[in-house]
Order: sequence, then C-alpha cells, then structure tokens
Amino acid sequence: MMITALHDQRLTRPGPQHAALRDYDSVRRAIAFISEHWRSQPTIEAMADAAAVTPDELHHLFRRWAGLTPKAFMQALTLDHAKGLLRDSASVLDAALDSGLSGPGRLHDLFVTHEAMSPGEWKNGGAGMTLRFGFHASPFGAAIVIASDRGLAGLAFADPGEEPAALADMKRRWPNATYVEDHDGTAALAQRIFDTDLWRPDQPLRVVLIGTDFEVRVWETLLKIPMGRAVCYSDIASKISKPKASRAVGAAVGKNPVSFVVPCHRALGKGGALTGYHWGITRKQAMLGWEAGQVGMH
Repeated sequence: MMITALHDQRLTRPGPQHAALRDYDSVRRAIAFISEHWRSQPTIEAMADAAAVTPDELHHLFRRWAGLTPKAFMQALTLDHAKGLLRDSASVLDAALDSGLSGPGRLHDLFVTHEAMSPGEWKNGGAGMTLRFGFHASPFGAAIVIASDRGLAGLAFADPGEEPAALADMKRRWPNATYVEDHDGTAALAQRIFDTDLWRPDQPLRVVLIGTDFEVRVWETLLKIPMGRAVCYSDIASKISKPKASRAVGAAVGKNPVSFVVPCHRALGKGGALTGYHWGITRKQAMLGWEAGQVGMH
C-alpha cells in the first residue's frame, strides 16, 4: 500500500509529469474516438468533444505531442497506412538485417545495444537478481521502468489507476527476483528513453533481454525495424528461419518485456491489421502516430 501511495503521489502531483500524463489522457481519448470512427473522417470538433477539450486545444496538443495535426494523425491510423508500410517492409527489413542497422530510419530511432541473459538465468525466474523500478510520465501515459545492474530490463505502461496491476504483471515475468522501488534511480533511464534529444549513437541505451532463445531472436529482429515502418509476423518468422512460426512469433512479440524500446508496436498482423497489444491497442496506435510525427520532423 505504501508503494502504491508513493507512486500515485508522484504521478498526480502538479508539475511537468502531471502535465504530461494529463496531455496523454486527452490524446488517448481522442485516439480511441478516431480509431472507432476514422472511416467517417470525423471533424476536429467531434474529436475535441471526445477528448473533453476545445478544437484549438486539441490541435495544439497534437502538434506538441506528435508533430502532427489531428487530421494527419487520423490518416496515420488507417489500415491503408498500415498496408502501405507493409508494402515496403520486406526490402527495408532485408537491408536492416544485412547492415546491422535500421537504414535511414535509424537516424530518427532510439540507439540501443543489448545483451541476453543466459537460459539458466531465465529458467530460474530471476533468482539472485535485484530489479529496481520506478513510475514515470511518458508520451504514452504512466511508464514503469525496470532496471538491472546491467541496464534496462523492463518497460511497461498503464492507464490511470492500473499502475499496480501493470507492475504485478511485470513481476510475474521474473517471480524470483528481488524488487526495490527506486524512482530517482530509474529517472535517468526514463529520460533517455523518451527524450529524443538523448537518442545518440555514441551513447546507446543498454538493454537486457530476459526470455527464451526463440523470444530473444524475435526481439532482436524487432530492434531492426526502422521507425516509421512496420512488418508483419510472417516477415519476422522468415527472417529468423522459422517461416511457419508466425503464431509463435506473435506470442513472442506479445511477451516483449521492454515495450517501445524493443518496438513490438511495429509488428502487425496479416494484411496490415494492427492486432492486439499487451498495453492496449490505443497505445499501439499512439506510438505509431507519434513516431510518424518524429520521422516527419527530420
């Protein structure tokens, strides 16, 4: 109860974090409305009404949040947009894997270096590990940042009031680890993840991948998808030499414990369908739209 009270206070007290969460809540409401009604191309007034803000406030909010107007964001969420991304996915992913980078899109992407824990460390459920965690504001709502002594080990998201459940979900992944709340100690990691000015190739973010060998191979492939692009599960299955394992790939994508940094939101279903997302389909759409704005700025 004390931990819950502490992080609730940090996420709701006045200041930049509170403003960021309030902005995302308005964005989340608008995205949910757009996602349901995009085929009818709703007006800015209708979007604003759903978000409980004025049209001018929604326009400025989207421009500040993603670099896109609400109308452009609506276009980015359509299935036609997703299918357009997929049309180029094969050649893009081929180039990414061949070069070890994510091609031109990497200029706009989060630079990451990663290592995988041994199978034994994964099988013992994190026994002997100490994982520090903290709750932080992000462009996509409250973020739970989990760090080991080797680097970032987990990143999850939660809607208002769901923070304890999201943390419990992450703890179930490594049930035998020792967890210590460390808001101040994880703040620098959160800033590195969400402040694009800190995405620098000479200072890559260190990530620790904790999963089965198959899952880690899928997650390593996700890291090579450039920002502003998307691939389908069957593409990933082919790239890891398991062409018939699309369903298993989808399951591994869903188990990714380092959301956003390992970009499972860029993996789509058959024909470009946005499909599900462990932290909510609205958040997946928000990430894709936010990234479209970031790429458009450069």
